[in-house]
Amino acid sequence: MATIDPLRRASRWIAPGLMGPPALAFLPALSLATFWIGGETALLLVSLGVPLIFAALGMFSRSGATEQTRDTVTGLILRDGFAEVVQSVHQATARTGMRSALFILEIDDFRELANRHGQEAANSVAHCCSERLYGALRQGDTVARLDDNRFAVCLKAVRQLDLELCVQLSGRMQSAIEEPIALDGLSLYVSCSIGFCLNAGGDGDSKEWMRAAETALADARQSGPSSIRAYSTDMKRRASTRQDLRKEVEVALEKGQIIPWFQPQISTDTGRVTGFEALARWLHPAHGMIPPSDFLPLMEETGQMEKLGQTMLHHALTAICAWDKVGADVPCIGVNFAGDELRNPGLVEQIKWALDRFDLTPDRLAVEVLETVVADSPDDMVARNIRGLAGLGCRIDLDDFGTGHASIASIRRFSVSRIKIDRSFVLKADQDPDQQRMIAAILTMAERLGVSTLAEGVETVGEHALLAQLGCDHVQGFGIGRPMPFEQTLDWISNHAAKLTEAPIIGRDVG
Repeated sequence: MATIDPLRRASRWIAPGLMGPPALAFLPALSLATFWIGGETALLLVSLGVPLIFAALGMFSRSGATEQTRDTVTGLILRDGFAEVVQSVHQATARTGMRSALFILEIDDFRELANRHGQEAANSVAHCCSERLYGALRQGDTVARLDDNRFAVCLKAVRQLDLELCVQLSGRMQSAIEEPIALDGLSLYVSCSIGFCLNAGGDGDSKEWMRAAETALADARQSGPSSIRAYSTDMKRRASTRQDLRKEVEVALEKGQIIPWFQPQISTDTGRVTGFEALARWLHPAHGMIPPSDFLPLMEETGQMEKLGQTMLHHALTAICAWDKVGADVPCIGVNFAGDELRNPGLVEQIKWALDRFDLTPDRLAVEVLETVVADSPDDMVARNIRGLAGLGCRIDLDDFGTGHASIASIRRFSVSRIKIDRSFVLKADQDPDQQRMIAAILTMAERLGVSTLAEGVETVGEHALLAQLGCDHVQGFGIGRPMPFEQTLDWISNHAAKLTEAPIIGRDVG
């Protein structure tokens, strides 16, 4: 092994010179000079010796590998070629004490873009992104394409490089990629998530360096589109935990670890409870409460969403029957339905059977559908099921309104009875005139369409009061009540009813 490493190092230094155009152009002259000086014997030795030298330096195989590791769309090297570059840079930092950084970038929702606009458009976006990355970097930095929607950048080793500079460079690359892309008269907008790892003095090995950058990217993706994350040792622990949870999530439902917690919704006119929303919570025996943002993607990856929906529906209907039994006035329970559930041809019959089993009328169930599902669903089965549930008498709530670009026509097409205004519009609405104008526009549209409204994420008295004055029908959020296990809902309902008798009702101005 000790004899191979020096040979490889020599190959990296000598090969570029011998394989370059000037050296290759000089070979015919070298042959003539050899024949002139030494005759046929010398020419024969040179003819045999030069190819042997090239082969010993690995230049024949290197050339072939270079051709194989080039991406046909962007012209960038691929994963294998990039791994060689990363190893070389890592060795240089270990040898010299200099610094480098490894970045991995992922184009968000790239597959959806390809499905919507076609593979040719996706290729054009990838090519454009590769050119923009080059434009944002220095000469000597390396760019590669690791996957359809994933690129990697390895900086050449330098003496001065720190976390702040890496964050600035990440922002520069992200801004370059997120500029509009002109395509057939349209302007396409893409975003990208970035994870990176700073390498100081060759810590660890090159493979570990690569894994660290991939871990940082995974953490960025968990934080949402267009996020940037630097690697930390805590990420490795979280990634390991995530892998463990992925294995456990499949049996968590069967063990009763994932159950609904309930968040109250109240009327802005009367202050009375108008319903609860059932929200999935995972109480893990070892890790405690695991947030939905951590386990719902895992359930989707493992195909558990439909099973989760059935579990949530059963617990929700059980809860509303229990409220009825003790005389608590809870008119409606909201249950979220994922896209996989809405594509089930037997969904309407299943819901009808479940309501009959609990002896509940359909108007006691609010079917909550994400606006993104409505906006991105040309699927006739989805539309048929939603209309079927509305025809059955269930209420249809359009969740996270304002984030999924659903058309006004979709509200009618899917028989929506209430839109839930996303919390991004509610945040600091009592202080921001732009937020107020946006909410007012949504409420005016809803009134003209004859649909009810509910504002999510209400956290302050000021936000609550403003929404009531603007004419929003219902509110929900931490300022009203946090999600709670069923056992706590009875006390909350009782305490809330007591407050209504002690304080004036916050309502809209009808004078």
